[in-house]
Amino acid sequence: MLVTNARLITCAEDESVPAYVESGWMLVTEGMIEDIGKGTPPAAGSVDTFDAAGCYVAPGFVSSHSHLFTSGLRGLAADEPLYAWARCSMGATAQATPEDMYWATLHGAFDFLNAGVTTAFDFHDSREPWSDIVDGRRQRTDPAALRPVDHVLRQIDAKIDAGLRFVGATRPDSDVGTFEEIRERFAQTVEHLRGLDPRYALGAAVMGGVQWAENLDAARHEAALMHEFGVINQAHFLETPEAIEHQRSKFTWYEEAGALGPDFIFGHFVHPTPDMITRAAAAGCAMSWQATANGRLGSGIADIPALEATGMPIGLGLDDQACSDLADPWQNMRFAAYSVRADRRDATAITMRRVLHMQTLGAARILGVADRVGSLEPGKYGDFLVVDPSAPDIGPIRHPVDSYVLACGLRNLVGVHVGGELVADGRRALDPLARQASTEIASRLERFVVPQ
Repeated sequence: MLVTNARLITCAEDESVPAYVESGWMLVTEGMIEDIGKGTPPAAGSVDTFDAAGCYVAPGFVSSHSHLFTSGLRGLAADEPLYAWARCSMGATAQATPEDMYWATLHGAFDFLNAGVTTAFDFHDSREPWSDIVDGRRQRTDPAALRPVDHVLRQIDAKIDAGLRFVGATRPDSDVGTFEEIRERFAQTVEHLRGLDPRYALGAAVMGGVQWAENLDAARHEAALMHEFGVINQAHFLETPEAIEHQRSKFTWYEEAGALGPDFIFGHFVHPTPDMITRAAAAGCAMSWQATANGRLGSGIADIPALEATGMPIGLGLDDQACSDLADPWQNMRFAAYSVRADRRDATAITMRRVLHMQTLGAARILGVADRVGSLEPGKYGDFLVVDPSAPDIGPIRHPVDSYVLACGLRNLVGVHVGGELVADGRRALDPLARQASTEIASRLERFVVPQ
């Protein structure tokens, strides 16, 4: 495919590729970006040509933190904080079968694609059912209640079937069984992932659960799995202000276990102390920022300028579709910028170009997949969006990249391409399975009782 006449936002950091190209063109061959330029493209032989006619052409968004299986749980516990919300939403699927989880995840994956998210870090719902959190402490469940391995594997299969690129994260469930049993369970997931199409299954990860653990072994288990399997770890950590000192006391667990480093991502990290920020950054850790979900749940506003001052890499994530409700990357970027500016009372605290980077290449970088996705550069996958600033019309475009973030949105999205192939038109995912997923999720999830 040859794309012409585009307002080309590349998000590239390679100085040989401009960050923005007016009247740009892009050649995608066999699913990969071959070349990018300005003006009249060179003769490319027999290729399909797409005239962008002044539309933005930009990289597919990357969500650095997602729970796709929650796609059918939106609008629940609308006025509750994190743990009360989790009790309601996670309780709603406590009795879900592996096939229920397949269709729920498939629905979420298509929803992401239709919103322009072409790559996601996805936390699989755990084999160990959700346990309530009281005073910052997890209430143990019956170990015999461990769900079958297909509970996780079918969530992985759904993302493959949807055509979404992803890194899949599995919780070790460290409270259940010996380390040998924990390792065997984790290996099943990693082996399944690594046997799938590597164009879509981009990697495996640990879902860090020390925030809910009651002993240091949890951190040691996670570190051991990271090192043995060569995977990253993203840990939900310091998301909520509830029992904050108890949560903070577990930072040293990860340090002592040898988990901290460039392969470790703090998910949320809303309430660290300045000393924790310094130590995490010195170790090379990254952060995944879920601005919209943090606002929806009243969790707080992360001190992004302080984190960035240490050089810590940061990527944006959309989190649960059940706690950001609308899987809208533009909403996420704007809410992120607005909340930080309001908190700092400083309109220069974060720029629109910065949040765009965090929702594209920055997110890809902290996930270790920036060599394949996150920007429009030769050698990367041809994952791109077509965004029409004239329908509805946003008016004169004086600062193209700022206007893309500030004034465009899902209403302007007219095409989502993965590997050069059109997969969604901004109104619906085009795969016939998407319509079936909507039917299945409605019939399957309506039978679950939502706890109050």
